[in-house]
Amino acid sequence: MNHWIPVCALTDIPVLGSRRVARDRGPQVALFRTSDDRVFALLDRCPHKAGPLSQGIVFGDAVACPLHNWTIALDSGCAREPDEGRTPVFQVRIDAGQVLLDRQELETIAIDLAPVQAGPCTRVSC
Repeated sequence: MNHWIPVCALTDIPVLGSRRVARDRGPQVALFRTSDDRVFALLDRCPHKAGPLSQGIVFGDAVACPLHNWTIALDSGCAREPDEGRTPVFQVRIDAGQVLLDRQELETIAIDLAPVQAGPCTRVSC
């Protein structure tokens, strides 16, 4: 069974920007695109005060939380020193210009947390 599902086109994510993917349960997933077209996916929830990371500024391999400017590494979800904490990371694949996420991860990671309210999302049915 194919467990990778398409969520959007690479071009739907602005360079040095983000796009949100809604799930049936739990917080949304934020997709981030770097200047060299790498894509990362994090739970759209800062480990500090649950700020919407998708609304932050992407720079290099990190995103700055819009609430308190915590810097979160896109590859690991870890807050950079001196801050501490981690937000969950989702695997990403790019295939023929499409961004794919792992269905099982979407259905299981952090589904017990409340969604963050921060603008429109792309809806994905798992």
